[in-house]
Amino acid sequence: MDDRFDRIGLAVHPRRELDNALATVRDWAERQNAEVVQIASLEREVAPPGDAAGCDLAIALGGDGTTLAALHAAAPAGRPVLGVACGSLGALTSVTAAKLDDALDRVAAGDWTPRPLPALRAEADGADGAEPLHALNDLVLVRAGAGQVMVEVTVDDERFVGFGGDGIVAATPLGSTAYTLAAGGPMIAPGGNALVLTPLSPHGGVCPPLVASDANEVAVTLYPGNGGARVEVDGQISAELDRLEPVTFSLRLEPGFATLVSLGEDESLIAGLRRRRILIDSPRMVVRDEREAAKPH
Repeated sequence: MDDRFDRIGLAVHPRRELDNALATVRDWAERQNAEVVQIASLEREVAPPGDAAGCDLAIALGGDGTTLAALHAAAPAGRPVLGVACGSLGALTSVTAAKLDDALDRVAAGDWTPRPLPALRAEADGADGAEPLHALNDLVLVRAGAGQVMVEVTVDDERFVGFGGDGIVAATPLGSTAYTLAAGGPMIAPGGNALVLTPLSPHGGVCPPLVASDANEVAVTLYPGNGGARVEVDGQISAELDRLEPVTFSLRLEPGFATLVSLGEDESLIAGLRRRRILIDSPRMVVRDEREAAKPH
C-alpha cells in the first residue's frame, strides 16, 4: 500500500466515548483529502456506509470486539485493520486513541508491519452453495433452549469422542485465550499453529479438550436436542439450527485470513493476558515473589 489514501473505513464501538478519536480520524483524513465511510458497527452511525473493498485502510475505534468486526468486514477485500483502543489495550488493538494521529502518519508513511491472523474455517457438509464460516476467535455450537445437545468429534475420520452437554467451542490460537480458556480449555502459545476444541459441560464420559494440527482432518457433528441449537461466530449468532436436525462441520485453519496493522510496539500476548489479570500467579507464588523483592540487596 502506498502513501495515498482515498478512502478510510471505520468500525466503531456502539457505546464508548469516541468523540476525540473520531475527530482525530476526520482531521487526518481531511489533510489527506480522503473520504471516511463506515464499514461495520452500523447501529451507531458516524459516517456514510461504505464497502471495505473501496477503502485503503480500515480503522476500528473501540476494543477487541470492534476490531473483530472490522477484520470480518475487511478480510474478504484484503484490507488491513488498525485497532485503536478507546479504553484499555486488548489483544487486537495496537495503539491508544491518544496516539492515533501519530499512528496514522506512520501507516501513511509505510512504517508498519502486517500481522496476519488465521481463521477457523467451518464448512457445513452437504450445504451446497453455502459460504463457509470464518472465525478469528471461535466457533461455538451450543444448545439454544432446554435440554442437551449431542456432539461427535472425529479426527482423520476416526471418532475422538461423543458426548451430551451444552455444546462445544472450536478456537484458533488467538481464540484459545478467550471463551476456550474460560471453558477450561488449553491456551495455544504465541506462534502455535493449531486449533483447539473444548466441550461445554459434557455429561459423563471422558471428554478432554482436543488440540489438532493443520494436518489433521477435524469434523464436528452436532445433534440438536428438543430445544434446538445455534451457531455462534466470534460471539455473534450466525444461525439457528432446527431441533433434531444434525449438521456436520468440517474444520481447518486458514492462514492469513485477515491482517492487522502492527506498529512494532505491540504488547506480547502473554504480557497482555497478565496485565489484564486473565493469567494470575497462585497466591503461594505471589507471596514468594513479594518476600524475595523485600530482601535487602
